[in-house]
Amino acid sequence: QVQLLESGGGLVQAGGSLRLSCAESGRTFSNFIMGWFRQAPGKEREFVAAITWVGRTTYYHASVKGRFTISRDSDKNTVFLQMASLEPEDTAVYYCAVAPLGRIYHSVGAYDYWGQGTQVTVSS
Repeated sequence: QVQLLESGGGLVQAGGSLRLSCAESGRTFSNFIMGWFRQAPGKEREFVAAITWVGRTTYYHASVKGRFTISRDSDKNTVFLQMASLEPEDTAVYYCAVAPLGRIYHSVGAYDYWGQGTQVTVSS
């Protein structure tokens, strides 16, 4: 069973930075994509960024492009989300997720496994 464990969330002032981590274990397939999503109170879960594990191709939502960077460490089976120039609108619970390669990377329904989430709060 795939397990994902996020960490690194917290409270930060607007303009600040945070780095989220997601450690993966139990995966049995080798070609996949890992994504970050977020969900603010009263809103639907939305795509933030994704990375293909083998080719390291990255994808970003337009609202975070240029501010967030997704990367991965294959030795540690960990994906990171470096967030800079944070805005109050970035406040949400952030989730990492895993999907087999070939699915629609920005779709919540494409991902089979999810972490428990980590809270990010940006104060103005």
